[in-house]
Amino acid sequence: MNTFYARLKNLFSPPSLIAPGVYHYQAPASADEPYRMHLRVEEDGRGLLIINAATVLHLNQTATEYAFYLIQGISDQDVVREVSNRYSTGPDQVKKDYQEFKKKIQTMIERPDLDPVHYLDLDRKSPYAGAISAPYRMDCALTYRLPEESNPDLAPTRRVDRELTTSEWKTILDKAWKAGIPHVAFTGGEPTLREDLVELINHAEENGQVTGLLSDGFRFADQAFFQEVLLTGLDHLMFVLTPLREDSWAVLQRVLDEDIHTTVHITIHKEFAKHLDDMLSKLKDMGANALSLSVRSPQDPTLKKALGNARSFAAEIGLPLKWDLPVPYSVHNPVSLEIKAEETPRGAGKAWIYVEPDGDVLPTQGGEQIYGNLWEDTWEAVWSKAT
Repeated sequence: MNTFYARLKNLFSPPSLIAPGVYHYQAPASADEPYRMHLRVEEDGRGLLIINAATVLHLNQTATEYAFYLIQGISDQDVVREVSNRYSTGPDQVKKDYQEFKKKIQTMIERPDLDPVHYLDLDRKSPYAGAISAPYRMDCALTYRLPEESNPDLAPTRRVDRELTTSEWKTILDKAWKAGIPHVAFTGGEPTLREDLVELINHAEENGQVTGLLSDGFRFADQAFFQEVLLTGLDHLMFVLTPLREDSWAVLQRVLDEDIHTTVHITIHKEFAKHLDDMLSKLKDMGANALSLSVRSPQDPTLKKALGNARSFAAEIGLPLKWDLPVPYSVHNPVSLEIKAEETPRGAGKAWIYVEPDGDVLPTQGGEQIYGNLWEDTWEAVWSKAT
C-alpha cells in the first residue's frame, strides 16, 4: 500500500474520520485568486471552514471531509476513488458532489460581500445541537458608553466598573482565536466611541477571524472615519437604525452604497409600529442585505403583533431575517414568538458567548450568569463553566 493510501487509512479509522483540530491552507502567491482557509473539525466529524477571514461555513461530516481534501491538496481523482469506495457510492455521483462543493467554495472566495455565515448541507438548527469544542462567535462589548442623545437604557452598566485596555482586548481576541472561535462581533453600547476600534478590528483580521460591527452608524457621517473602518477588512455590519431620524436614514444609504454585507436592525416602538411595512419596503429598495427586529417589551400586545406582522412582511418582500446578533433587546426577536418567554435563545452560551467591557463572559447580551472573566481567567476555565 503506497504512502497516500496508508495515510488515508489512518485518517479514516474509527471512531473519527478526521482527527479533530484546525487545518490551514494558504494559496500560493502565483494563484489567480489568492486566498486562505482554516478548517476546524469537531469530535463528531462536523466542521467550520473559514475563508479569507470573511466567511464561516458550517459543514456536515461529508462536507467537512471534502474541505479537508481540498486543504490537503488531494487530487479530484483520489477523492472520488476514496469516497466512492468507502461509502459504496457511484464515482460519477461523488465527482458531481465534490465539484459542486468546490464551486460553492470558489463563490465564497470571489464574493466577499456575501452573508458572512453560511450553513452548507446542514440544517439551520443543527449547529446548536451536540457538543462543540468552542463557540462559533464571540460578541465583544467594547464599551457601554453611548452618544449623549441615546437612550441610556440601552447600556446595561450595572456590573461594569471599567473598560479593558487595547492590549487586554487583543489578549482576549488571541485567546479566542487559539481556542478556535472564528467569528468576532464588536458591539456595545456604541463601539465606535472607542478610539481603538480600528486597531482592534485590524488585530482580529490579522489573526484570521471573521469580523462584524454593530453600530448606530452616526460616526459614519465622518467619511474619513468610515473609510478607515472599511479598510480594516471588516466583513459585515449591523446598522442599528433610528427610524424617526432622517440623518440615520441618510447615513444608512451611505453604508449601503459600499460593498459590505449589511443587516439593518430596528427596535420596534409604538411611535412607528404602524409604518413598519413602508420602512421595510424602503430598506429593501435601498439595498439592505438582511433585517433584524426586536421589541423592548414582548408583553405589550401591540408590539408583539407588530413584530409578528413585520416578520411576515419581511418574508413576503424577500428580506432575510437575522435574529441571533447582540442587538438591543435581542431576546425579544421574531424567534422568541415561537418559544416560551423564560427560555434562553437557542445557541446562547454555546454557539456564541458575550464578553462585557470589563472582560466578564455571559451566555448572551443581557444574560445573568457569569462564566468567568476572559482577561483574568484561562479560556479552558471559562468554557468549562459554559459547558
